Amino acid sequence: MRIGLRIFLGYFLIVALAATLLARVFVAEVKPGVRQAMEDTLVDTANVLAELAADDFLAGRIDQGDFAKRVRALSARDVGAAIWGFRKRSSSYRVYVTDARGIVVFDSSGRDVGQDYSRWNDVYLTLRGRYGARSSPDAAGNPDDTVMHVAAPIRDDDGRIVGALSVAKPNSAIAPFIARSQGVVARWGFVLMGAALLVGVGVSWWLSRQIGLLRRYANAVTAGARATAPDAAGEFGDLGRALETMRSRLEGKQYVEQYVHTLTHEMKSPLAAIRGSAELLESPLGEGGMADADRARFAGSIRAQAERLAQMIDKLLALAAVEHRQSLERPEPVALAAIAQEAAGHCAQRLRDSGAKLLLDLEPNLPAVQGDAFLLRQALVNLIDNAADFSPAGGEIALRLRRDGDRQRIEVGDRGPGVPDYALGRVFERFYSLPRPAGGSRSSGLGLCFVAEVASLHGGEAALANREGGGAQASLSVPG
Repeated sequence: MRIGLRIFLGYFLIVALAATLLARVFVAEVKPGVRQAMEDTLVDTANVLAELAADDFLAGRIDQGDFAKRVRALSARDVGAAIWGFRKRSSSYRVYVTDARGIVVFDSSGRDVGQDYSRWNDVYLTLRGRYGARSSPDAAGNPDDTVMHVAAPIRDDDGRIVGALSVAKPNSAIAPFIARSQGVVARWGFVLMGAALLVGVGVSWWLSRQIGLLRRYANAVTAGARATAPDAAGEFGDLGRALETMRSRLEGKQYVEQYVHTLTHEMKSPLAAIRGSAELLESPLGEGGMADADRARFAGSIRAQAERLAQMIDKLLALAAVEHRQSLERPEPVALAAIAQEAAGHCAQRLRDSGAKLLLDLEPNLPAVQGDAFLLRQALVNLIDNAADFSPAGGEIALRLRRDGDRQRIEVGDRGPGVPDYALGRVFERFYSLPRPAGGSRSSGLGLCFVAEVASLHGGEAALANREGGGAQASLSVPG
């Protein structure tokens, strides 16, 4: 399972649990919260009515007095209220009064006058000077509906409790408000949960992307490909830069160790030749000494091997400079036709010395490519030099520039002996070279490796294959 999916699933589980718990708490608190508010209102109402009913109760006319008439008239009143979108046309209050024994002496509904309510908590507790309230099933209606009763004491002039006035209100009257509040809480809970999940998706994608960038960079480095540190953010950016620094230092150390080992191995042969020639020049040969022809031959051998060493070091430095680049620093528009002509001019003397002839076949009106003109020119010079080494005396070397799909391809072909099958897969290896046809000394084995590195820097590729009719053909292609 990918790490981004793991992060998202973990985040989703946490958000889902938190949202479920919060929703249950909020929804569970809505109903008691609304009922508590209604009970507070009933307390105030009961105490106000108890004060208004006191005179009629003490005078013994609580069931026929003005208080009773006004309360009974309440049921016929059209309230005409609109409470937060809910229409209210009539009052749902029920008011009843009990005497000191708990016997009902007034009932606004007219049904329980004379009944003994002394066992009900609202009456029982109030007559004893305590707060009395209860919630009981509605005996006249649905047994699942409950009615809240709150009582207040009726006192005489001496402050003694002589009766109780209770106000009752069905809990169903507030059911629409409870349902709407629960619905609002549930809807916003889903909205918040959805928003949290979207944030989780975004964060998981971002984390997965940052880790993916670092993973692809590490894989590219492991594969030996050119790679730059990913453009990551925050701590991921710091980690990428740290990895880049570590890679550079490790590669630099390994690069130096490898080159020192390879260079010392390649230098043994020319140094041995130089040492042998020098020893022969120093040793006396009879009384007349060494013949002039031999002395000249050994001196020429020393000069040739010294030039070979100098050329090897120069090419090695050039190759090292290219291999350490991760990308072109300042690519510019380059016309490959002009680069090919410059390379041909640079190699003119070399071609005259070898007796080879260079034929140019450059497709006209090709657009410029983005690249480094110096590196491309040096790569073409290496290809022409390599072709000249293997071309027979008086042979022709063909340099061709043409478009190949979305790329431009330069091909340099000769009519030499071609490349043996066993060497085709190794010609671009560092320090790998083949013997020259006329018995000349091997090259440094760095020219084609330099060409391959330049092609890679430009996003292209280099190839070498045998030509039909004999000879070899090297190619360098770049986007453009």
